[in-house]
Amino acid sequence: MFSGIDEVDWASMEHAYGPADDVPELLRGLASDDPAVREAALDGMYGAVHHQGDVYACTLACIPFLFELVEDPGVQDRGGVVELLTSIGGFDLDEDDEAEFDEDEIEGAANYAMAAAAVTAGAGVFFELIADEDPGVRLAAPLALATLHRHPVRVLTLLRERLPVEPEEEVRLALVEAAGRVALRHRPLAERVAEWLNRLAGRAHSPGLRLAALAQLARCSPDGLPGDVVPVVAGLLREMRSAPEECGDRGDGGDGGGHAPPGATAAREDDEPEPGPDPAPDTEPVEHEAVTAAETCRGEHVTTPTLVGQLRSSAAQENAGRGAPWAADLLRTLHVGLDDRVGDRTALLADQLRSPDRRQRIDAVRMSGGLIRAWRGPYEELVALVGEQLSDPEPRLAEAASHVLEELFGLAAPAADALAARLAADPGGWVKTWASGPPGLGSTVKAMARLGDARAVPALAAALELPQVAHDVGFAVGHLGAAARPLTGALRRRLAEVALDEGAYDRASPLLAGLTGLRAGEAAPEVLRVLRGAPEYRGEWLRTAALRALGSFGPAAREAVPELRALVRRPGTASATEAAEALWAISGDAEAVLPALIEGLRSDQVHDRRAAAVALGALGPRAAVVAPRLRGLLAHEELWLRVDAAIALWEVSGRPEETTEALLTAWERSRHVRVRVAECLARMGPVPQGSAAAHVLRSELASVRRHNAMDGGYGSHDIHEDEKLLALCRQALRGTGKGTTT
Repeated sequence: MFSGIDEVDWASMEHAYGPADDVPELLRGLASDDPAVREAALDGMYGAVHHQGDVYACTLACIPFLFELVEDPGVQDRGGVVELLTSIGGFDLDEDDEAEFDEDEIEGAANYAMAAAAVTAGAGVFFELIADEDPGVRLAAPLALATLHRHPVRVLTLLRERLPVEPEEEVRLALVEAAGRVALRHRPLAERVAEWLNRLAGRAHSPGLRLAALAQLARCSPDGLPGDVVPVVAGLLREMRSAPEECGDRGDGGDGGGHAPPGATAAREDDEPEPGPDPAPDTEPVEHEAVTAAETCRGEHVTTPTLVGQLRSSAAQENAGRGAPWAADLLRTLHVGLDDRVGDRTALLADQLRSPDRRQRIDAVRMSGGLIRAWRGPYEELVALVGEQLSDPEPRLAEAASHVLEELFGLAAPAADALAARLAADPGGWVKTWASGPPGLGSTVKAMARLGDARAVPALAAALELPQVAHDVGFAVGHLGAAARPLTGALRRRLAEVALDEGAYDRASPLLAGLTGLRAGEAAPEVLRVLRGAPEYRGEWLRTAALRALGSFGPAAREAVPELRALVRRPGTASATEAAEALWAISGDAEAVLPALIEGLRSDQVHDRRAAAVALGALGPRAAVVAPRLRGLLAHEELWLRVDAAIALWEVSGRPEETTEALLTAWERSRHVRVRVAECLARMGPVPQGSAAAHVLRSELASVRRHNAMDGGYGSHDIHEDEKLLALCRQALRGTGKGTTT
């Protein structure tokens, strides 16, 4: 094995962490008899040679040796190597992708293409591995074939032939998943795959296999799902709970017919004759994952201090005691396939949340968060059911529920009483501490505060008495608004105690944020102390927070006027713009602030120009003199500056026509500006019937997808921002009058 490995000039190549001269050791480690060495070697391959899916020259050089490993039956854990090869060779590069690469990325693109060609050229070996004695290899081989082989009809035929004779349940599910992948990558075969999946879902197979068939059907041909998919799936889940399947339980024999020995294939009466040339593929990107196959079919693995080892250990803990640990993955696949069928998905999750199986409820809580995060809909029942999990004695379930509710803001209202009960029962969870970094509020406290529920106030009061104040306490106070007024004294006292040294910003900013949210003008003396004594380290950030607080106080902060006037006399600086904004809010002296703000519009920094535009807009008609300058910014290359300038132009001129056109153009260019644009349209209101603005707002309200939903990532305020956008759109169409929204 590994003939010629020492003749490769590994030292001349690089991987993610430098010279690739350690690659031969990693490859040999994959063939080691020691499971810990194999684990570490696989971790090294993913961590360096195939780092985050990248393909380097050394990755290409590894491919022949990886194939040697998977072909040698004496090598253990070959399933992991099959998965590695699938990831390396599974990158699809079409013409549109090629057009997007710049010169610096051309070499990387060429590596992906060469890797795909090299692994695809050797993909025939996976046909033999689909009947390998090692169940871990059989678990990985189907997806490798579906992803890499050039003849999808042959692959599909083999998958269907293998299913009746495969003894391991999870491998059977992998065969079904691979058929779904074939349908996604080769759309002309989708109808044939869908017909087969429908037959699998409807016959007297094991509930796990039927659920897998429905999940893949939802993924590749959702229109083919039965109309009663929710009660069908709910019934399958009940069957799985009453008779949990294990990895070695092959159920009822799968596709029907007699039992053949491992490695044999069986003809099927519903197999269709294999046509001639393969249809042209309709490709789909391949996910790159370090650990994709379930571990229960791979035997025991030692725990190692590697990423792969930690993932396996975490998965083992998560799935401990589960009769069907793969059920959650099947349900996630089904939910993804159901896509915008929010009613069906909500009903299915509601059923899952009523399950007597706590693990199934944990999965359902997490999936509920994903659904609400991406799609708009009526979620009152679902949220109430999530709230019911807060009282469960299983800590993982209650914690998962509180984290989901934390992101919902106003949508968490149906769970308010459940949150309050958990808050009262668990004072130890009010503040979370870590080995490093400042403490933070517990998720239940944040969920209650974001609801504006005054029952969160005692928890915040307790947090303010701790030696180190939680970093997010100020934001929680801001969400509570007037209900948190009793906290003003504690906020002032703690701010007065802050030492104005290098750690001042970290300690003072939560307190300043809270006072800003309360508009607590009586705290002006404490805020002025911070403004005057801000240290050099992060001093600019600290002054910004202090000026924002003073501005929120309005006329109640008159004692700050001399200090602010002094800052305004330094035009062209960020502090001058921020001080001018605060001075206007406190004194209403337009003549004092206008020169500094006009100078701010000339700044070289886009951020400073945006701040000046926003501040000028607050002056309204008193800043009409800057209208030509703002109008000139409507053509600026920076989108956000164009938006801020357009809004300010309307505020100072009172003429909506040119502003509306610029705002709607920005709306179409970027979803991220939509809340800001909608705020302006709502204040302009009412939007004329039949106008372009009315059409845009109604289209937004008609969309089921949240405007800021992202695949593969999300922010903690995404739901709140989208719900705010919807409220603003309705307000703009109703014409409820001018005024700001929060």
